Amino acid sequence: MAFCTNCGAQNQDNAQYCTGCGSPVRAALATPPGQLSPVSGAPPPLAVPYATAGPPLPPGATYALWADRVVGYVIDLVLVGVGMGVLYLVLGGLFAMMAGLGSNLAGGMCCMMILLFPVSSLLVGLFNGVYLVAQRGASIGQGVMNLKVVDINGNLLSTGTAFIRLIARVALGFVPMVGPLLDLLWPLWDEKRQTLHDKAVGSYVLKLR
Repeated sequence: MAFCTNCGAQNQDNAQYCTGCGSPVRAALATPPGQLSPVSGAPPPLAVPYATAGPPLPPGATYALWADRVVGYVIDLVLVGVGMGVLYLVLGGLFAMMAGLGSNLAGGMCCMMILLFPVSSLLVGLFNGVYLVAQRGASIGQGVMNLKVVDINGNLLSTGTAFIRLIARVALGFVPMVGPLLDLLWPLWDEKRQTLHDKAVGSYVLKLR
């Protein structure tokens, strides 16, 4: 028996036209489409959807638990708070001096309060979230919790990747409350416990034993 190359219908060996679609039977197929080849026993190649795999896990390591990430985040947040305090004193003193010169700074003070958190996160993060993460794989808070930030191959992030990761986190901070909260909660339902700023660069946070 032969199978039509156009529709796969079964035809007699000497058939000139397919009984299924009427196309000329130019060549006989040994097997119908999609079935095992009698020669190799292997199915025809099929398109396989891309699947995102996580990084190779060191012995005893797992993806960081949400609670561990939260504690590390809170420790790092204390550092951001210190940065906010310093910025507030510096900028507040500057605005007070300018007000003494007769400037109307009501709008400037309002903008300063809105920008304190993201600006402080960026400035503190340049050391804590970029330099330390690229050099040792963890911020101060993550180091206390024995966490490690890696890429898809299990390597430390490059300085550039760590910087983009920081920018993604800071950008979420410009959406008051909602952005940082959603970013922090995302690992609760994510398969590999990534935050949104992790997903932005393909980074993963591991818990080391």
